Amino acid sequence: CEDTRRTRILLNVLKIKNKLISFNKLNSRVKTTFIINELKKGQTIALVSDAGMPLISDPGEYLVKEALVNNLEVICSPGPCAALTALVSSGIDSSKFQFIGFIPKKNVERETYLKMIAKCKTTTIVYESPKRINLFLKDLGKYCKKTRIIHVAKELTKRHEKHWRGSLENIYK
Repeated sequence: CEDTRRTRILLNVLKIKNKLISFNKLNSRVKTTFIINELKKGQTIALVSDAGMPLISDPGEYLVKEALVNNLEVICSPGPCAALTALVSSGIDSSKFQFIGFIPKKNVERETYLKMIAKCKTTTIVYESPKRINLFLKDLGKYCKKTRIIHVAKELTKRHEKHWRGSLENIYK
């Protein structure tokens, strides 16, 4: 799980007593080797996300790829997915969309992604850190029309869920 303290709360509610292992972007490569070895020994392991759907812009993707390379069975029990939850609640066309995940921080790569978003004729879903959302909207404004309708959502499926919908210019303000 990403944060053993958060997952422990869930397990306590469900009266489940299992060993928890921290698994996040900082330790996923090292922990994957250990987990694969445990699976090969016949252990059953669950990857639990703190929020949203595991493996969507998440280090768990590497774990699943390695499990499959090792001919280990992977079963998904889907939970809420922030990308689709935001899309459905946005009111923006959901018949066709592209998912980008997190936008690169480096200028050249970032510019490539911003141009791709601006040219895209379908809805685009992007993940961004709350600390960088203002910069992202400012940068997006350099490539997209100020009247473009956008939807920003945070804390989806949680207690402090919040949504903003309107023109790029108004949401930025």
